[in-house]
Amino acid sequence: MSEKVNNENETVGREAIIRPENLVYAKPELLNDVHMHYCPGCSHGVVHKLIAEVIDEMGMADKAIGISPVGCGVFAYRYIDIDWQEAAHGRAPALACACKRLWPDRLVFTYQGDGDLACIGTAETIHSLNRGDNITIIFINNAIYGMTGGQMAPTTLMGMKTSTCPYGRQAAIHGYPVKMTEIAAQLEGTAYVTRQSVHTVAAIRKAKKAIRHAFENSMAGLGSNLVEIVSTCSSGWKMTPAKANEWMVEHMFPFYPIGDLKDIQSR
Repeated sequence: MSEKVNNENETVGREAIIRPENLVYAKPELLNDVHMHYCPGCSHGVVHKLIAEVIDEMGMADKAIGISPVGCGVFAYRYIDIDWQEAAHGRAPALACACKRLWPDRLVFTYQGDGDLACIGTAETIHSLNRGDNITIIFINNAIYGMTGGQMAPTTLMGMKTSTCPYGRQAAIHGYPVKMTEIAAQLEGTAYVTRQSVHTVAAIRKAKKAIRHAFENSMAGLGSNLVEIVSTCSSGWKMTPAKANEWMVEHMFPFYPIGDLKDIQSR
């Protein structure tokens, strides 16, 4: 027979019935029960969780439209239970613009990597932000092409080694890293531009607040929003998840500093 123990959390056998007032963590309702394809230690899963939580807390599950293009986040539609559109490589902001203009009452956002957003999609990104399309762009920056083999990206740091610059990025050959978030902050159409990370609990909380703020701005018609998440790529960097986080803090953060770059509501 199962032993029943009467205490703060009733225990029947080995299964605990957790009361709502004692709950400190739960899987977001909008996250599907499917296995994610991301590598161990990847930041994508954490950001997916934050997006799902924010959409649910805003009560926008039935009015959210996500746009996922080519890249590591290409299967985002499998994981978050909202409406999704699949865009060609780099074209997510253009598709998001169309969706928002057709359905202005919808919460429209893109989910893009640095290769997609800052290379093949540079024009779409800049023009959408400059138009003030009332969308949010979630920008995952791990300074490398993660899905296709670890090639150099526009955001690859100087001296950083990749499969296409095995001796390190050199300005004379490869040019300089592109700071898309700094560019976005100078555009008239942007309402909120921020750079965050998800490598610690405190950072995750700040990133969630940033995503919520961006989504609220887009729904209020204040302009376009860009939330950059400085991330790791354990596979592409050829490091353990722990070492990748350490390397990110030591090398990525000095070049891509964390914090808000523009917030028109703080003026």
